[in-house]
Amino acid sequence: MSEEAAMFCWRLNRAGTSYRGSTRACHNDPRPCRPMSHVLPDECHDPAPPLRNVAGSLDRPHALGLATFDILDLHRHSAPTCQGEDAAYDAYPMKLAQHRVLPWRLLAKPPKARLFSSTSARLDIKHVRELPPRLRPAYEQNPTNTLLSLQWPSPPRNILITKKKRTTYISESLLEFATHIGSTYPSINIILEPDSATELHEQLPFPVYSYDKVSGFGTSHHLSDKTDLICTLGGDGTLLRASSLFSHAESVPPVLSFAMGTIGFLGEWNFKEYKRAFREVYMSGAPDTYSTLSDSLGAPPSPPITSPDDPLDRPLSYADIRGKAMGTNRTARILLRNRLKVGVFAPDGSRIASHGDTYALNEVTLHRGSSPHLKIIDVYISNRFLTEAVADGIIISSPTGSTAYSLSSGGSIVHPLVPSLLLTPICPRSLSFRPLVLPAETPITLRLGKDKNRGREVEVSIDGQTITEGMGEGMEVRVAGEEVKKENGDWDGGVPSIVRGTVGMEDEAEDHWVGGLNALLKFNHPFGDQHD
Repeated sequence: MSEEAAMFCWRLNRAGTSYRGSTRACHNDPRPCRPMSHVLPDECHDPAPPLRNVAGSLDRPHALGLATFDILDLHRHSAPTCQGEDAAYDAYPMKLAQHRVLPWRLLAKPPKARLFSSTSARLDIKHVRELPPRLRPAYEQNPTNTLLSLQWPSPPRNILITKKKRTTYISESLLEFATHIGSTYPSINIILEPDSATELHEQLPFPVYSYDKVSGFGTSHHLSDKTDLICTLGGDGTLLRASSLFSHAESVPPVLSFAMGTIGFLGEWNFKEYKRAFREVYMSGAPDTYSTLSDSLGAPPSPPITSPDDPLDRPLSYADIRGKAMGTNRTARILLRNRLKVGVFAPDGSRIASHGDTYALNEVTLHRGSSPHLKIIDVYISNRFLTEAVADGIIISSPTGSTAYSLSSGGSIVHPLVPSLLLTPICPRSLSFRPLVLPAETPITLRLGKDKNRGREVEVSIDGQTITEGMGEGMEVRVAGEEVKKENGDWDGGVPSIVRGTVGMEDEAEDHWVGGLNALLKFNHPFGDQHD
């Protein structure tokens, strides 16, 4: 036996395997060769020997792998090197290659990196109770403007984003908007509605927060205690749904609404302006001390990161944002929309709902529902009997709701800055029953007359959501306007809607409402073709 062949057999036995797959002993070596299965993986083990063909080929190349040819140099006419029961193998002896590679290292598969978990990482949905308390801004009166100025005492931290449901492109817009906020303002926490959070949280690179669903017309008190700012992506219905989330809260956070719905009369901003719009709201009323903010260790803030693509994408410091975004004296302007305070009472005067008064942004409606009969409703103004209304129902709306259901029923259009209540009948029997506009502080009571109604019940809804299964005879709905200016002169309550400014008229009265009447509602729009 040659010296090279003996060395090869000795190394194979040292590794605990045999390339022939048998238990015979090699020539001049008393130690037996063990089967190849001791070192080969299960999927590569084949009890049949791999070398049954002519030199330089394998019947089953997967058994040893192509690396075998880097080690072995087969010579068809060399003398046998080993003896045993398998004489056919000895006809094709082997010669050790000239490069030093240990053969048993190439027979085994390389080890794979061990993972701690076989599942992909998931970002959890956290509860809003983990967030810091709500930050309440101040609304200051401008002597030269009818709108209020938004003044943040410190940057907002918790942002609630609501969107129109079952609309794919709005879901994509929400992802774009939330990703921009998370990257540009990393200290902000994003709050989503439960359905939106379940749908979209895995597509965001950061965790989101949500709240528990509440059955009926109730709302989560955690939401009103944690939300600093509301952003809506949708139409007027999306804004109403966002307002209804705070229907039992005396104060609603500022609302930044993007018009992405059918009409969007209440929406102030186009979505393509979301970077500038959010920056203006975020920096509104920022005091001079913002520019000197430092971290917890006393170090000055890091310089802003520049971006050649879009200057609105870079995470800026307050000192850099102020002069470019708003100016030294400019702030976001607020249109404070009055709400209605609604209570439902039993014939004995006890309150039906245990959660107290409910606030409505648009209207309160008493309607006959599925009953085919007209309803007889007694109307009281300031606790004095006004009339017995015979109609399909009664609408009590706010100035904001004057362009909604009340307008369809023949009611007047009222500017949202006029503190008032509108009483509008729905299809009354008498043509002399006309809509009324009353002062906001006037209490209105609607009582279902006893022994007069054939249907016995009417439906009560707030902003399109039914709050009772049925209002029986003798029950009352009491409505009053919400007081938004307190005795100390502070503004609080209502729905603070962030409105856009008119270019070149920042210090003058706002005309967005007039523009909405002309552009969206087509106020007094003539019929027929128009010629210039």
